[in-house]
Amino acid sequence: MTQPSTEIRRAAISALVALMLSCAAIPAVAAQSSDTNQKPAAKSSTTHSAKRSSKKRKPTRIKGQQKIDSDRATEIQEALIREHYLNGSASGTWNQASEDAMRRYQGDHGWQTKEVPDSRALIKLGLGPSKDRLLNPESAMTTGPDAPRAQAVAPTSHSATPDSSPASTSTQSDPSPQ
Repeated sequence: MTQPSTEIRRAAISALVALMLSCAAIPAVAAQSSDTNQKPAAKSSTTHSAKRSSKKRKPTRIKGQQKIDSDRATEIQEALIREHYLNGSASGTWNQASEDAMRRYQGDHGWQTKEVPDSRALIKLGLGPSKDRLLNPESAMTTGPDAPRAQAVAPTSHSATPDSSPASTSTQSDPSPQ
């Protein structure tokens, strides 16, 4: 009876060894087959070519306003001409002269000069946001706060003056009935 159980053990062990060897061989065969599907490497040359990625690239989406339309460019140019930062007449195209004039305007007011036009500069030129579609345009906060007021009025006191004492008020005649 001991002999059939040892034969079963040997068969189970040999089946287990065969399974382990086949599992170890699968990645090696897969790597070899993927290498044969690839094109041979090109010889290096003096010019470098861009490597192509197997991943698909998403198209790059540019954010923000890319171009100033002609109506807005005309408004800005007229305002810069009015403020003596641009010479000539408004052409309606946002060109290098317009950009340079806006940079000077923003720099003279202490604002950044990298992004042109800056929203603060447009507001200062009187070209702030449009209030056409606002429900309450008169109360919309589209500009900065008002300038500080002049001197504040001293508060009035409703109590008795400091020089009057209770004794002095009692000696006065009070015409009202008590």
